[in-house]
Amino acid sequence: MAPGAAIAVSIPAGAAFAGGALPLSVLIALVACLFTASSVAELARHLPSAGSVAAYSSRGLHPVVGYVVAWVYLLVEALVPALLLVQLGFTVAGTAHQQWPGYPQNLWWPWVLAGAAVIAVTGYYGIRAAARLGTVLGAFEVLVFVVFAGLLIAHAGRHNTLTVFGTAHTPAAHEGVGGVIAGSVYTVLAFAGFEAAAPLAEETRDPRRTLRRAVLGSALAIGLLFILTTYAMTVFYGPDAFATFGASGAASWDGVARASFGAFWVLVFLAVVNSTIANANAAANASTRTAFALGRVGVFPRSFARLHPVHRSPVVGLLVQCLAAPAVALGLGFAYGPDTAFLLLATVVVTAIISVYLLTNLACAGYFLRRRRAEFRPVRHLLFPVLGIAAFTPALLTAAGLPVFSFVTELTAPVSFAGAVVALWSAAGLVIAVVLWRRHPDRLAATGLVHLDQESP
Repeated sequence: MAPGAAIAVSIPAGAAFAGGALPLSVLIALVACLFTASSVAELARHLPSAGSVAAYSSRGLHPVVGYVVAWVYLLVEALVPALLLVQLGFTVAGTAHQQWPGYPQNLWWPWVLAGAAVIAVTGYYGIRAAARLGTVLGAFEVLVFVVFAGLLIAHAGRHNTLTVFGTAHTPAAHEGVGGVIAGSVYTVLAFAGFEAAAPLAEETRDPRRTLRRAVLGSALAIGLLFILTTYAMTVFYGPDAFATFGASGAASWDGVARASFGAFWVLVFLAVVNSTIANANAAANASTRTAFALGRVGVFPRSFARLHPVHRSPVVGLLVQCLAAPAVALGLGFAYGPDTAFLLLATVVVTAIISVYLLTNLACAGYFLRRRRAEFRPVRHLLFPVLGIAAFTPALLTAAGLPVFSFVTELTAPVSFAGAVVALWSAAGLVIAVVLWRRHPDRLAATGLVHLDQESP
């Protein structure tokens, strides 16, 4: 997860709809995400596997569905590093140009390569090194934004108000509950990644207990951070003017930091840069572990199950990931420009990951109804999954640019290609899954095995 980048870039996208009620939108998004986090946590407790969401859908729904979920999840986690490397590139280049006009703003690509090198080296030395890097970087960006939020709240003084958790400050174009819900749809996208601990099950002490805490804890903690920071900026900037707030310019986190807190903008900038590296590192961990799980059971090239003899890192997956991420980032960046490349990759990632979340919720209900009936709990294993599906469906339609709701706008090319990319990728995965099911049903069924405990029901 990338709290710094989400606070500064993703969440402000909802301000145009929710205005000064954006903190309420974040609160609603948090509750919605906790429904799906609960489903992931319940499944992770019983199925601690590197296959994670693939294993869940395989056991809860059908092995063919499990393979398609794995196929789509691999697309997500393989593209997230590319997405974040592009963001790293244009963030550093843009800031350098702003400070030193002689630095070319289009010289963004060296930073892509530098970020890719950091991720590759960290991943090579195994999960301990990757986890330590993620922890250190994550702690830094959280600390920066918590301190900044404290300063904003203090400076707001008597303007602090709980009315931002109501509908009084929604903009005229999106008045009332409708604007709040629209803002929450865009805010939901900032939470993506709370499930990324699940693929580390086989490298975790006591995974049946630890993973459940990690998944739920990360969703809850990140949500509270988002509520705090969004509230702080809303009351500081002014709830009635907040509809104009965005990701860049004077009405942004960077703009406020520069105008009101002097050199503090440097820390905000470093936190956002740091956030891109930390999240790309986490996505690389998830993608390589998922590919390892599929390679181990023979539904993916078996070379992906090869581990380094000392560091125990999945070296083939890391090599592919570390070549693919900068290639995609540079290819799309040079073709469309880094900003457009970022939007295209973000839309593909969001469309795909929400599809995975929807199927994971279904898998939770299916698994406990079919395989763990004695442990079935109506609220945790049926109501929460249904609410998770209901909460994420508007976000999926929004990410795909399907104008089912009034606040959804149609996407323009090339960003509009995202839906087709995800659909074609999913269709290819379905074809492969059907062929495997006909020829090697035992291999496909093995995607649902828990290798830590082969006797797990």
